[in-house]
Amino acid sequence: MIMQNSNRRAAVKRRCFIGLVVLLAGCFSGLHSQPATGPIYQGVNQNTDSLYKMPLVKVLHLIEEKYKVKIRYNPDMVTDKWVTYAFWRFRPSLEETFEKVLGPLDMKVNPDGDHKYELKSYEYYRWPVKEGWAELDRIAAQYHDRSSWLKRRDSIRPELYAAAGLSPLPPRPKTPIYLTPIRKFDGYTVRNFALEILPGLYLNGSIYSPENERRGKLPVMLSPDGHWPQQRYRKDCQLRCGTLARLGAVAISYDLFAWGESLLQFPGTAHRKSLSLTVQTLGAIRLLDYVVGLPDVDTNRVGISGGSGGGSHTVLMAAMDPRIKLSAPVVAVSSYFYGGCPCESGQGIHECGGGTDNVELAAMAAPNPQLLISDGHDWTANMPEHDFPYLQKVYGYFDASDLVRNVHLPAESHDYGPSKRNALYRFVARYFHLNLSDIEKNGKIDESAVTVEPEKALYAFGDHGQHLPADAIKGYDALVKVYQQAMQAAKTKASK
Repeated sequence: MIMQNSNRRAAVKRRCFIGLVVLLAGCFSGLHSQPATGPIYQGVNQNTDSLYKMPLVKVLHLIEEKYKVKIRYNPDMVTDKWVTYAFWRFRPSLEETFEKVLGPLDMKVNPDGDHKYELKSYEYYRWPVKEGWAELDRIAAQYHDRSSWLKRRDSIRPELYAAAGLSPLPPRPKTPIYLTPIRKFDGYTVRNFALEILPGLYLNGSIYSPENERRGKLPVMLSPDGHWPQQRYRKDCQLRCGTLARLGAVAISYDLFAWGESLLQFPGTAHRKSLSLTVQTLGAIRLLDYVVGLPDVDTNRVGISGGSGGGSHTVLMAAMDPRIKLSAPVVAVSSYFYGGCPCESGQGIHECGGGTDNVELAAMAAPNPQLLISDGHDWTANMPEHDFPYLQKVYGYFDASDLVRNVHLPAESHDYGPSKRNALYRFVARYFHLNLSDIEKNGKIDESAVTVEPEKALYAFGDHGQHLPADAIKGYDALVKVYQQAMQAAKTKASK
């Protein structure tokens, strides 16, 4: 009997030991076995000594289980990433949990479908809509009439030059602009150009001009483009510039930095460097220097229009350079989006004036005519609700509310498509006093007369870059050196 009791006790002990082993194995066997419901002790060293640290990939899996969602991400984004105090960061709502878990890692998620999300690096340039609106309201509270607005505008402008790294402006190279032979088409001509903007640094583009028999001085439309593939070589860019030329304006398309022909001098990765904003701004200033010096250009009719990143560039140039008399940023302007590329927001331009945004920068064009084109599927989707009324108010300080216009296309997306181009043509024709009938057929704007050329035809330096000058700089490090030398020369000259 004693033996039987002893055996039973031993069996119970064995079962308890096995149960404990199983329990411990469940605790240490991974972090997917149960959903997160709070500071649950799971895995090895889940205590203050280890800061409750967990691999990010495990935490994301627990979020998926708890909230019944799917999170898409590039594996490289989560490799060797850890979340401290992981379970303590879980909250009742999914949104709060994402914020607590991902915020310290400079990460966020974007909606990617029904109950689906995409993991992204923290987007400093993209704010929640209401936060962007509140910031614009804070900015706008600093002025209430023309006098107070002009004081604000005139204080911001020199700060923009300083933030862009262009104060004082570096010396202008004396090299004449390089122009290719003229190509003739139906009602317009095209020639490519290369303009030296710093020693060994070239801005490339194409100049679309009206036919020769037009009389009088001509208006000019600078046409920077966005981050779409093929940039200024694209069909819609050529259609836009060719049609503007047939309308009677000189249209000049030009490359972004480390984009298009600029790739002859720099790798594409250089475009993501902060100096890209500096180079692009300087390029436009030097292009304006050239344009306003031409004898057949009407300096009172110089405009600019670009889409997406080219739209941000449009806003900045119209704010900084009063030689621009008309602007048309397309699918670009928003109080809650500051520009997702360093060429738009890589420098501290939005810190100027104690904090500004792209809508206030757009207002700096007042009272010059301005057309803002927005759509329903990007950061411009809410333009009519809050941002455009603000612009009308600022233009109202000049009794010019009718000179700022918003064409909102809620069913359209992020592009510079036909309806957006048509709105531009009508706006330019109206305020530059051009005859719209020159590009109309049966009462509708007709772009079919424009010849879309192959990409190589638009190269300034030849089919294979064979005409790139021997002194052209190569590589980002060389650019930094040349830029620093130019700025030092400018500062030395200014101090004398």
